[in-house]
Amino acid sequence: MQSLNPVRIEISIQTQSLSVYQSNKPIVQYPISSAAKGVGQQKNSNQTPVGRHLIRAKIGDDQPMNAVFVGRRPTGEIYRPELAQTFPQRDWILSRILWLSGCERGLNRLGQVDSMQRYIYIHGTPDSEPMGLPCSHGCIRMRNEDVIALFDQVSVGTAVDIKP
Repeated sequence: MQSLNPVRIEISIQTQSLSVYQSNKPIVQYPISSAAKGVGQQKNSNQTPVGRHLIRAKIGDDQPMNAVFVGRRPTGEIYRPELAQTFPQRDWILSRILWLSGCERGLNRLGQVDSMQRYIYIHGTPDSEPMGLPCSHGCIRMRNEDVIALFDQVSVGTAVDIKP
């Protein structure tokens, strides 16, 4: 697939959606799931940070759909319900990871509010997890097919605005 090189990504917590814009025109929208505990910047809050971010790293381009990641590294496992029963407490990070870095000092960058140090990602999640409802531990969850499509459309440095 040819890269679209979007100007920016906008994530709306209110509508639980992620939109890709090119030349200030929306070109695609995906349902997402943000944090169950709402929005917030503090380290260990399990909340989704708001404000201007950028994609710091893209991880998993050579992995199959439903590949399992722990610590940003593929485990070699492929997610399936039986695996979920074996590890019921895991926060499943699947298929692809877009690691976010905050751009606004004191809001989402540095100190106790640093999105990158909080390991805030856009990532795939099991198909059994709902979209359109806040259910994550702070990250932005997407359907696996959607996060793979998004991954192929963006590059490191793409702007990401997370709006309450």
